[in-house]
Amino acid sequence: MGISLPLLDSPRPAAAPKPAWLKVRAPGGPNYIRLKGLMRQWNLHSVCEEAHCPNIGECWEDSTATFMILGNICTRNCGYCAVAHGKPAWEDREEPERVGNAVRELGLEHVVITSVNRDDLTDGGARVFAATVLAIRREAPACRVELLIPDFQGQAGALQTVIDAGPDILNHNTETVPRLYKLARHGGRYERTLDLFRRARRSAPGLLTKSGIILGLGEEREELVETMGDLREADVNILTLGQYLRPSAQHLPVARYYTPEEFAELGEAERAMGFAHVESGPLVRSSYHAKRQVPVPRVVTSPINVVGESGGGAAPLPPRTDLKDVGSQASEGNRWGGLGEERRSLPPRT
Repeated sequence: MGISLPLLDSPRPAAAPKPAWLKVRAPGGPNYIRLKGLMRQWNLHSVCEEAHCPNIGECWEDSTATFMILGNICTRNCGYCAVAHGKPAWEDREEPERVGNAVRELGLEHVVITSVNRDDLTDGGARVFAATVLAIRREAPACRVELLIPDFQGQAGALQTVIDAGPDILNHNTETVPRLYKLARHGGRYERTLDLFRRARRSAPGLLTKSGIILGLGEEREELVETMGDLREADVNILTLGQYLRPSAQHLPVARYYTPEEFAELGEAERAMGFAHVESGPLVRSSYHAKRQVPVPRVVTSPINVVGESGGGAAPLPPRTDLKDVGSQASEGNRWGGLGEERRSLPPRT
């Protein structure tokens, strides 16, 4: 006699058509074509392509890209991620210099550098991150550098190597609520993520920190709010919320699609917690509008960056109270991508 299995209730089955607010125009503008050609010419990878980012057309047309270093094969197999996984064979000591040259040639004001997880390397690739920062400082000293790093398996020394290189923003994505880590984040640990931010704050009090969460994997609102609170308690300054989009039938299904109104409401909840900057919208990704999230232009003191006492960037970041009312509000034209673009001063720590 067969056993009857319970059906999982999903408000919007993964096979259902995507809502209208998730549809984007196919990329293909002149700047997009130019940047794609340059990426191939320089033999560089971007997370925009590897992770199937829906904003690639908008960002590349704006001459903005997130470089992905350390190859394009990840040692982890997260259930939501489109990046290929397996055993990496990357050995490219000239990659940091090529990234630095690319940033100079593109004339970027703000660049995001990320990577696959490289658990096969003793330091998880931290030294390559540091070398890439230094190459950018040398080739484009006025460019602000944001690092979107893996967790380095909790290695404090690897994290310190990255901080000592002097990035302007340190970003590490939380991705989901703790209950779903075993399902979605193979090899990741929620407490390890929080500890990364705590260590960073102790090491570099002036360093701007950032994280991101994707919604629609099956989290409950109470869990989500608690996770946001944990990140604020760890003194994370910037938080992004975006909709999970299933890359293929082999990836985790979408439990539900959040509406733009729900993202707006969650953005208000984030701001009430005291985050200095909020990006909350269906198409928001960790690097979306990244260059708008830094309060002031970077101060260049020398052609090559020298890390100051703050431990985060060539020049210390302003006090958190200086973040108030800096920046622009989200416009109606991009409201599905990023609701609630606003910086707030942070409350005193208690």
